[in-house]
Amino acid sequence: MITSSTAYLSPTTTNRPSYILFITSNLRKAAIVFTLALAGPALADATASYTCGDGTALTATFTSDPAAAKLVIAGGKTLTLPQVVSADGGRYADDTTEFWIRGNSARFTVSGKETECETKD
Repeated sequence: MITSSTAYLSPTTTNRPSYILFITSNLRKAAIVFTLALAGPALADATASYTCGDGTALTATFTSDPAAAKLVIAGGKTLTLPQVVSADGGRYADDTTEFWIRGNSARFTVSGKETECETKD
């Protein structure tokens, strides 16, 4: 777009206000397109059901804003764990509970007691 405006840069051009409006208008449009491209579509929440080695069944819903995992454990208990730093997989934890996923497996730890979980989702 700007290469087509080089005629406006000529010293013999007498229509300076049009040039300024042309550039300003195009820059504004470019800024809007650039901002929309960076924002992209909102990421949808993802949900997976897990069955654990100790018999625990749970459903995890992973959100991006805020980055967290909402765990609904069979029987109705609900936990929301914030995402924490992980070198491998997705790790969600608070002071007493950790849910660490890698592929179709997860480790669910509550007060130091660990169980391995699997999903088919």
